[in-house]
Amino acid sequence: MAHLPAGPVKPSSPTLRASDADRDRVTELLRTAVADGRLDLAEFEQRLEVALSARTVNALAPLVNDLVAGPGSHGALALPPAGAPAAELLTIKEKHGSVRRDGRWTLPHRLAVRTAWSDVLLDLTSAVRGAPELIIELRVSGGSVELVLAPGMVLESDELSVRHGTLAIGREPDDDPPEVLRVRLTGRMRHGRLVVRRRTPRR
Repeated sequence: MAHLPAGPVKPSSPTLRASDADRDRVTELLRTAVADGRLDLAEFEQRLEVALSARTVNALAPLVNDLVAGPGSHGALALPPAGAPAAELLTIKEKHGSVRRDGRWTLPHRLAVRTAWSDVLLDLTSAVRGAPELIIELRVSGGSVELVLAPGMVLESDELSVRHGTLAIGREPDDDPPEVLRVRLTGRMRHGRLVVRRRTPRR
């Protein structure tokens, strides 16, 4: 199966079909580019729509060629190869805005959330897990953080400090499915709201 290379994507046969992994990797690169300020929201939405419907590698190539690192380039984002190990740390920073991570995205070992008066959605239900534990370090002032967990994800929040805020954590499911990921909340939240929802399994 063909995969997009780590550097700039070179045109190939127009009939070379794109795999789901190719589309997922381009989508993740676009999301990272928004977080880094390389793409604005409007351009991200335009490129994402094309990426999700792309049938060939050639259709994906123009979406990322100005975002990936070429030989001798500096500071550009590199598109990781399929199956690459999870990053050690991913940092989300935002002020007076919103951040959304959902769909198929690769979880790091540690996720640092540094926001002020912003709304953050972290949906882990379809995320790719790279380790048995995810540490989410919060430094949040105002705004809200919504965390969506899939069955089998166990939450620990004893290390999280909340002041002048609201903490709403849904109860554990009665059927007690096997543990697939342990999520540890650490850090602090001030004048904000944390909501943890659990997606029920389909019957």
